[in-house]
Amino acid sequence: MTPLFLTFEGPEGAGKSTQVQRLTSRLAALGRPHLVTREPGGTGLGARVRGVLLDPALDIDPLPEFLLYSASRAQLVREVIRPALGRGEVVVCDRYADSSRAYQGAGRGLDASFLEAVTREATGGLAPDLTVLLDLDPAAGLARAASRGQPDRLERADLAFHARVRKGFLALAAREPGRFLVLDATRDPGALEETVWAAVGERLGA
Repeated sequence: MTPLFLTFEGPEGAGKSTQVQRLTSRLAALGRPHLVTREPGGTGLGARVRGVLLDPALDIDPLPEFLLYSASRAQLVREVIRPALGRGEVVVCDRYADSSRAYQGAGRGLDASFLEAVTREATGGLAPDLTVLLDLDPAAGLARAASRGQPDRLERADLAFHARVRKGFLALAAREPGRFLVLDATRDPGALEETVWAAVGERLGA
């Protein structure tokens, strides 16, 4: 089977996890071999790094923040993503390198060329075949996130930061329209699911 690498991106509260679950349910119903993972996480190392990065008690500067994400990403690519693609599976990842470009690049102000150089080393140049960007006003997204419980370290950042992140995501999508599928995250989840499935099905040749 032809492998396919899919990522879901977007600001806090955009509904990425919901759409990941809906997509993978469809893949399972078809009997299509697939793997679901997330960033940071997906490996033993990634799970520990995730706990550090999202800990609201920690104050982490932008550079070590990015390097921690990159370390988790490098392990995930080598341990999980590339082997699954090598088996011909569909890999669905909740966040990937575009999140660093948006959060640590546009949001924190780290140099874009530096981010790209480290990301190339961390991923070996592995890029998604399709990235679903669920776009949402930051204030609405943070309100959604707050309804789930205590905010994590990133969710506690100010609204101006999250506005820069959103602009960063949209700028990335504008530069690579062939890879990105930009969707309004305020739409009905079922309608979003159908749109995502149509795009995935096209790439699977279904």
